[in-house]
Amino acid sequence: MTYDEFKNSSRFSQEELIAFSYGTLVDDPPEDFTARLPAPPFLMVDRILDIRTDGRHGSIVAEQDIRLDAWYFQCHMPGDPVQPGCLGVDAIWQLLGFFCVWRGSLGSGRALGCGEVTFGGQIRPFNRCVRYEVDVRRFTHLKESGASIVIGEGTVSVDGEPIAEIHEARPGIFRGIAYP
Repeated sequence: MTYDEFKNSSRFSQEELIAFSYGTLVDDPPEDFTARLPAPPFLMVDRILDIRTDGRHGSIVAEQDIRLDAWYFQCHMPGDPVQPGCLGVDAIWQLLGFFCVWRGSLGSGRALGCGEVTFGGQIRPFNRCVRYEVDVRRFTHLKESGASIVIGEGTVSVDGEPIAEIHEARPGIFRGIAYP
């Protein structure tokens, strides 16, 4: 797809997200279009169902199918497999970083932190689908440096049941920090 098509899309399939991870989704990327999502198996999202912007605000809804053979079930609590909660936090960072690039940010992404994280449930091998809902509270593009920072609130649900809240998640996109 073209860069304009990328910035005007409101949905992304698994194939498109994987292509973005490897830098092959956009046919005519601008200079410094170096941000990537992690590649599988660390990519924590299978599809973005809806991504929207309203000025400095926005929203993202995405999902991940649970796979019985997921790498973390093989090693995280043998005999009592559970997805590590930190992977839900990373999924929110991944989505917010993608939001920055989708909004036109150029450079490479980095997680900058988050506020309070609360867990009220878990993801087990018998579950079917994780849903991420992100409220973009503030997107800021710093013209002089070219950096962008986004702050969002995220909810993680499994099979329709909310299990985690991530407050004030903060990733950013920065030029000139990619490793050669």
